[in-house]
Amino acid sequence: MLVPVLVAGLAGCGGNPRAPVEDRNRPASSARPPVLQSQRGPAPGEYRVVRGDTLYSIAFRYGFDFRALAAANRIAAPYTIYPGQTLKLREAAPPAKPVRASSPAPSTGVAKTASAAAGGKPSAVTKGSSGSGKTGSPAPARKQPAPAAKPPAPQGAVSRWRWPSDGRVIRGFSATVHKGIDIGGNRGEAVRAVADGVVVYAGTGIVGLGELLIVKHNDTYLSAYGHNDRLLVREGAAVRAGEKIAVKGSSGTDTVKLHFEIRKEGKPVDPLRLLPKR
Repeated sequence: MLVPVLVAGLAGCGGNPRAPVEDRNRPASSARPPVLQSQRGPAPGEYRVVRGDTLYSIAFRYGFDFRALAAANRIAAPYTIYPGQTLKLREAAPPAKPVRASSPAPSTGVAKTASAAAGGKPSAVTKGSSGSGKTGSPAPARKQPAPAAKPPAPQGAVSRWRWPSDGRVIRGFSATVHKGIDIGGNRGEAVRAVADGVVVYAGTGIVGLGELLIVKHNDTYLSAYGHNDRLLVREGAAVRAGEKIAVKGSSGTDTVKLHFEIRKEGKPVDPLRLLPKR
């Protein structure tokens, strides 16, 4: 009886080993699922366009000249941008300023516009005696050149600024802290364009300014109107100086007021230096 039992035991030892048992209660140490990398945000010095942005509003937000921002990102007029587009927030070389036509240098002789003598040649006047031999006649006073015609206003000039709203200035300008002026008043009062221009931004995308309008007056000057209750014009609308473009309110703040800015080549300037005295 003992021999069969030993044989059976040896036969059991010579079979295939059992498969290892997996402990399902212990977390696997390998074969972790791949971690999906989230979409990379914009790098330092970059900005990702969101719905409602315009090139002008982005330039305004970061204090760039819109032309410099467009040049840095190779964006041509009319400066269309798209949600998800990444812009480099660096200034390109500032655009060359147009050379103003200088007045002609005063001539040392007779002006070329003077009338010609009978012989068809311009008459020349010399000091001393005349050609007839007569002496004592004083030489006629040399004619001054005719004043040059007044050159046209440069592209960046605004012929006349107007106040954007009635009301008292309740906060002044600071280039670093408060880049415009605040004008107090009552809710519902008119907000008007300070000069002719085109609306290049209308919306609430710039934090802290509520319902905001930005108007481009020319390639040099922009004006901005913040904290409105209601905007009366849309992006792309041409506006005239003095035209009602918004209604004064308190959007984005706790006080009824108009926050007003003027930017020259992207940089804030004190509006009180440009607006007429009152």
